[in-house]
Amino acid sequence: MMTSSNIAPTASQTWQVPSYDTRLWLGRQHSWCLVIPVINEGERIKSLLTRMAALKIENIADIIIVDGGTTDGSLELQALQQVGVRGLLLKTAPGKLSAQLRCAYAFALDQGYEGIVTIDGNDKDDPEAIPRFIDAMKQGVDFVQASRFVAGGVAENTPKSRDFAIRFIHAPMLSLFSGFKWTDTTQGFRAYSRKMLLDPKVSPFRDEFIAYELLAYLSYRAPKLGYNCLELPTVRRYPKGEVPTKISAFKGNFAVLKTLFFACLGFYSPKN
Repeated sequence: MMTSSNIAPTASQTWQVPSYDTRLWLGRQHSWCLVIPVINEGERIKSLLTRMAALKIENIADIIIVDGGTTDGSLELQALQQVGVRGLLLKTAPGKLSAQLRCAYAFALDQGYEGIVTIDGNDKDDPEAIPRFIDAMKQGVDFVQASRFVAGGVAENTPKSRDFAIRFIHAPMLSLFSGFKWTDTTQGFRAYSRKMLLDPKVSPFRDEFIAYELLAYLSYRAPKLGYNCLELPTVRRYPKGEVPTKISAFKGNFAVLKTLFFACLGFYSPKN
């Protein structure tokens, strides 16, 4: 049960949040937090955290990792604290990315954060953009989406099939049905305001968000409800000869397209 004084008990009691263990929590220092979902990212998460430490991200946002069940030894607590990580949550229930995010977002809202930035733990995104995400939220933006395709953005070594799917299927559909001009809708580097996540008309804490549904749903739902949305240019680099992703080539991509259609047709929108 959520206990923050800013969350109505009647609202939080309806939240469906997967079970998780709090492996590390050093307390809230800032009004903003950075959530990093991971599972067996190995050297990639270590590289990302080292880059963020060099940028002193910990001075503007509390870094919270939400683990989907890592077994590769990359999340040793002492090492995490040395690079500024303040929290480590371990999801113990079934589910993939959306389940991890529900754990972390519920935790963050309970701690009283005003906004949440999320960046993937696979080190494809350049964390130097994080301060700009937080500045946008400070100025009243409710949903900030990273984009490699707007002016100033960089897309490096993006697989051709993925580039095509984003540019000509995923982003155009979400733009058409949401009413907001999106250009880069599949990546998880984004930020949400507390107000938006707590809105019962958004209602992100539902068990139907288990795999990758939450990302497409929020890109559709937030503009439909009139929330202030913004894309910011970012750098997204894929390593040469390797595609670090948890989405399988055929089955996973089919599921992403199915989720896209369901989101655009309002299947995930609250029914009451």
